[in-house]
Order: sequence, then structure tokens, then C-alpha cells
Amino acid sequence: MATPAPIIKQAITQPRRENRTKDAIPLNDLEKRLLNEYQKGLPLSPTPYADIAQRLGTSEALVLKILDRLQQLGVISRVGPVFKPKQVGASTLAAMAVPEALLEAVADQISAYPEVNHNYEREDSYNLWFVVTAPNQQRLEQVLDEMERETGYDILYLPLEKQFHIDLGFPLWC
Repeated sequence: MATPAPIIKQAITQPRRENRTKDAIPLNDLEKRLLNEYQKGLPLSPTPYADIAQRLGTSEALVLKILDRLQQLGVISRVGPVFKPKQVGASTLAAMAVPEALLEAVADQISAYPEVNHNYEREDSYNLWFVVTAPNQQRLEQVLDEMERETGYDILYLPLEKQFHIDLGFPLWC
């Protein structure tokens, strides 16, 4: 079972379900530093990758090449902001009850939507969980309706009622 990934402000996120690899991928020291130091806190500047490169003592081109490689390998899913709920657009936590034999296929369908940046499995009757973010409530509802039609499974909507800030980041390598 995958560990739930809380919605937090971070720069580099875990891979989507369909991109996960089962084998360990060897990483060099620079790759480890990049992942460790930029789980959150992407520089807010016109040149964030150049800023990262300067702090890591390398070139912007190499930082971009490493991020592309890690994304292609499924080590990371994306690099970018995760916005605080209810600050920009509309979002909801959602869950589906999917037969175990179809879980991977349905997770792939859900992950194909650009409005979904991750999903995860939980041991419960509602076993597929994900967050959907859209520019507005109308588009959010359209996406959820499309997902239900495409997958054939009802979606449990769990909109945010009370916000908690979880500043989560783990040292990946010491």
C-alpha cells in the first residue's frame, strides 16, 4: 500500500501511480541533494532553476536535465507549486471504491486528468484517493462527472471544511 501524500506546499512531488518503478534507481550525490533540498521551497524568482543550480554549485542546464531524467524514470511526477486550498481555483479530496483487480487501470484513468497531480491507495472500501484541482467550481464538477462516466464508479467528494497546515518534508538522504 502506498503512503498517503498530504497536500502541502512543495516543489517536487511523488510520482503518479502509473509512473512508479518497482526497482531502485541509483542516484548520484547531486540528484540526491536536488531531491532532498527542494521537496519544498522552490525559489520564487524569474530564474528558479538557475537559482537552484547556483546553490547546488552546478549549471541550470544540468538541473533541468536531472529533473527531466527523474521525471522520465518515475522518481518524481512534477516540479511546481501546490497551492493552498481555497486560495486559487477550486479543489476537493475525492475517493472511489474500486475492485482490487481494476485498481491500477482506474488509477491510470484518474491520473490522466491534468487536474489530478497524484493519487494513492488506501486499505478501505474506498481504496483510491486523489485530489482534483480546477480553475473554478464549475470545471471541478465537470471533471468529477467525466471521471465517474469514464470509470463507471461513483466518486465520494470530500471538500475541505477546515484547513490544517502540515509542513511535511522528509530527509531522503543524510
